[in-house]
Amino acid sequence: MSQVFPLRQIKDAVLKVESWNPVRDGADRLINYIDLGSVDQNTKTVNPNEPIIASSAPSRARQLVQARDVLVSTVRPNLNGVAVVDSSLDRATASTGFCVLRPDTEKIDGSYLFHWVKTPSFISDMVRKATGASYPAVSDRIVFESRIPLPPIAEQRRIAAILDKAEELRELRRQALRELDAIAQSIFIEMFGDPVSNPKGWNVCSAGSFIIDVTNGLTRRRKESDQGTDIVLRLRDIRAGWIDFSEVNRISLERQESGRYEVTQGDLLFIRVNGNPNYVGRCAIFSGLDEPVYFNDHIMRVKTDPLKVDGKFLVFTLNGTLGKREIAAHRKTSAGQHTINQTGLSKIGLNHRFGHSGRTACLISKVSSMRDRALRYLVQMNYSVNG
Repeated sequence: MSQVFPLRQIKDAVLKVESWNPVRDGADRLINYIDLGSVDQNTKTVNPNEPIIASSAPSRARQLVQARDVLVSTVRPNLNGVAVVDSSLDRATASTGFCVLRPDTEKIDGSYLFHWVKTPSFISDMVRKATGASYPAVSDRIVFESRIPLPPIAEQRRIAAILDKAEELRELRRQALRELDAIAQSIFIEMFGDPVSNPKGWNVCSAGSFIIDVTNGLTRRRKESDQGTDIVLRLRDIRAGWIDFSEVNRISLERQESGRYEVTQGDLLFIRVNGNPNYVGRCAIFSGLDEPVYFNDHIMRVKTDPLKVDGKFLVFTLNGTLGKREIAAHRKTSAGQHTINQTGLSKIGLNHRFGHSGRTACLISKVSSMRDRALRYLVQMNYSVNG
């Protein structure tokens, strides 16, 4: 979307959305309710909840949505909680925590609109206009009055088709990465047994016994005027066992910041906060890139003693059943956010069996090399599409 097109307010290209009161008008019928937690901030999709009885619906259940509506979370806009309503959720009820954008198809292509609300330009505009220190949010009016490049509808469809295809290719690569991680996990369990039942009787120790240093990341965000030169990883970039460089975030860092927040090869990057508790603790090892990489404050950078723990094995354990159970035991909840701090991380109990098998390390290294090649392909493809 780098070509210059006339800017229009979003409200000029969308239709009004119907509202209703399910408690008053719904009686005992079942309704599909989409709350803020239903939107996966990483996949940009709606994970539907179980239907609820209309008369028991929460007070924020007010907006009747249709298939292809674009949902934009007005809470914590930096997390970019956006999604398209699937046909299975047609006539569902959405929370007033969403600004619902219903494309006027004579003026705007729905897919084009959805791609736009995922762009750094839109996100930074919302972040800049958000109010509230502990619970930043924007109003529907701010979303509606934000500006979008609006070329002729045929050009919108052409742009959207290109971006749709690029996303399909990226998803295929992501699926390949997930399958490679599953292979590595299988090798890990076959050699060492189930980490929860610990059938081979490995010693249990706290993560703090092999952690050398833990640092929280950069707190500031990119300003709208900042062209962005340095890659700063966000929580959405940290996947279970790998780092997604396909849509990088760039901020121009000062020298002091770059010295403090640079990631070096072998560092473990660990998600410390998220609205979804299942994402807290997700982690990956940084295996290097052809330019410096940094990280923001949703992430902890963990440096470990290589003589005491193998980083790849540590990642497999933390992302597995045992790690998730231990993380859940040490995380805390405040203002709807689930967090684990440095003290909680150090208390996580793990089976100490790392580095005992050269054969396993060799097998996992081969899988990791295949994964790294796939990651490099994702980065190159992203540059070709957005460059």
